[in-house]
Amino acid sequence: MNLNKYIGDSLKRGKIAVIPTDTIYGIVCSALNKESVEKLYKIRKRDSLKPMIILIGSLEDLSIFNIKKSEIFNKYWPGRVSIIVECNNFEYLHRGKNSLAFRLPDDKDLINILKISGPIVAPSANIEGEAPAETIEEAKKYFGDNVDLYIDKGIIKSNPSKIISLKEEIIRE
Repeated sequence: MNLNKYIGDSLKRGKIAVIPTDTIYGIVCSALNKESVEKLYKIRKRDSLKPMIILIGSLEDLSIFNIKKSEIFNKYWPGRVSIIVECNNFEYLHRGKNSLAFRLPDDKDLINILKISGPIVAPSANIEGEAPAETIEEAKKYFGDNVDLYIDKGIIKSNPSKIISLKEEIIRE
């Protein structure tokens, strides 16, 4: 079986994984599986009021969240820019903020995974407040057996995405 298909299928079935993203190792799960999302918050010890960035495999995935296409998406995607968009549904994802940050990565393997898994939440692979894991060994020290799948791609230096609002205000450089 092809590795990208295996990862995509595992995520679609509710598994939690540490995988290389386009910016960093991420601890990821299906954004459409509320139980997996809640489990990921616990594993990562993430502030329960803080939404996570959602990776999508195509612009069409935004329709799942009732988000209309905008020219700003074509300007920055695919790429390393996460865009915050107003979103009143999926409260378990937006955590009362009524907005979510989305990114369409420019990474062929990741896109192939996302086409199978659907949208995924993808915070950095670390316990909140700790340094992001740059190796799978570091990620395993953080999460141990709480993660179903680890995908090793060697050392990945932390390089988080730029975050902007739909009005193109920079939130994180």
